[in-house]
This record gives sequence, C-alpha cells and structure tokens, in this order.
Amino acid sequence: MTAMVKSGYSGASNTAISHHYDISNDFYELWLDENVVYSCALWGEGDTLESAQLRKLDYFVEQTQSANARRVLDVGCGWGSMLHRLVSAHNVSEVVGLTLSEEQVDKVQSLNIPGCEVRLENWHDHQPTGRYDAIISLGAFEHFARRGLTREQKVAGYRTFFEKCRSWLEPGGRLGLQTLVRGNIIKFDRQYIRDMEFVAEHIYPDTETPYVSEIIEASEKIFDTVAVRIDPHHYERTIQEWRRRLVDNRDRAVEISGRQTYDNYLRYLDTCEHSFKYRFASLFRFTFE
Repeated sequence: MTAMVKSGYSGASNTAISHHYDISNDFYELWLDENVVYSCALWGEGDTLESAQLRKLDYFVEQTQSANARRVLDVGCGWGSMLHRLVSAHNVSEVVGLTLSEEQVDKVQSLNIPGCEVRLENWHDHQPTGRYDAIISLGAFEHFARRGLTREQKVAGYRTFFEKCRSWLEPGGRLGLQTLVRGNIIKFDRQYIRDMEFVAEHIYPDTETPYVSEIIEASEKIFDTVAVRIDPHHYERTIQEWRRRLVDNRDRAVEISGRQTYDNYLRYLDTCEHSFKYRFASLFRFTFE
C-alpha cells in the first residue's frame, strides 16, 4: 500500500494501518478470541473472552437496531466478526465492511458470508451504492486523526466522518461507535511516557487517541447522542486475557512473526493494561441517531 494523501483527510495513512494489522492473520488468531475480535469486549458474569466479545457485538446490534435490517455498514471491519454476526445471528440481508488491511480482506473473503461485501477502502473515499439502515464502527475511530494535529484539525476531521455517516444513513438510522479516549489524568511518570512513545512509534504509528469532548463537539448538530457506556475496566480485563493467550502461545508467536514482534506486542499490551488500570485512558461506547 502507498501512503494516503488527500484534501481534508486527517487520519492514519494506509501504510500506518498496514504496519499494525498486516503482520499475519495467524499471529492475531493466536491470542484473540475464536472470532478474531480486536476491540474491547463487554463482560458479564461468567463470561469467557469468546462470550464477552459476542456480548459486545450483540450490544451494538441492539443499540443500532440492526436486527433484520436490509443493509448495514461496518467501518473498520477487522477480520469480519461483526459482519458475520449480523448475517448469521441477526438476519441482516446485506453487510459492507471497510478496512485498509489486505490481510483482513483476505480473511473476510475466506469466511464466505452471504450478502457480504468487503472493501479495501478508507471511509473518506467510500461511495455507497445505496443508504444503510445502520453503521457500526468498533475500535477504528482512534485511527481517524494523526499525531501532531491541533484540536481544531482533529475535530474537523472527526466532523467529516460524522457528516459522511449521516449522508449514508436512512432517516432515523443509527451509528454505533466504540473508541478509546484520553483519560483526565495528565501527570505521567517517565517510564509510562517512554512506553507510550514506544507504542506510538512501533505499534500504532500515525495515530492519535481522541478526547471525549472532541467526539461530542464533532457530532453536534449532525447526530443526537442517545446512549453512552463508559467501560475502562472492561478493556483492562480484555487486555489481560489477550496477554495471557499471547504468553501461552509464545513459541508459535515467535515462529510466525519473530522474537522482536512478540516482545513488542507484550510491551504494548502491558502498557495498555497500565493505561486502563490507572485511567490514563478510557473506553467509550456511543450510540448516535
């Protein structure tokens, strides 16, 4: 892939997305759940990682009123878990997934989901063939702004996303959005700062986590915010489970991706767990209408 440069687009480049998500499908399948869901789960009593991830998918189907819908868009569709769930469990006729990862496109296509179209395409370039009944985006919003932008530039970029979503939706349609946000604690120790710089350079280049206020400001007069869940402890628990599974599969992970990648991801997961434990970061689930 080549770096993306276009007027009005302020998010991560194709190259930056590929750097993270195109390591290897086999690598991610070692430590994510059996449906390869790479975003915060929604935990209930007695849940495994698998059931907590399905609970999250079903939560957003309910929130966006997607069950039995004609057509639903997934922005940042990952390895196809939501697309598959919409069709197999919720009787959605057509689903469209957008991703910038070639590995993810290959995976989704291999699932042979009825009525599914997956596109190697940025949301900024998306031109749907018809309106959607609902739009869902889980864990992609963090990539919609690059590091170094001013608040005004970030909000403008986010606002473009919301404007496009509104133009793609049927009247009364809903947008379900799950994203990391910056916490309110601004005083960090030196080691944590070094760890976050490491993550920014080696794991998530060209990416900037939003503030809650930026999201709300960007969506004003475009959508009504009809529901919000705040679940940082859910992400802490999700990351703990991912880390355990990665360590349990250490030898295979090193065989697939190399020792450096394994070590980098272990440090990345440790840093993220620390972020949520001490509320340097939080996890918000929005429903817009």
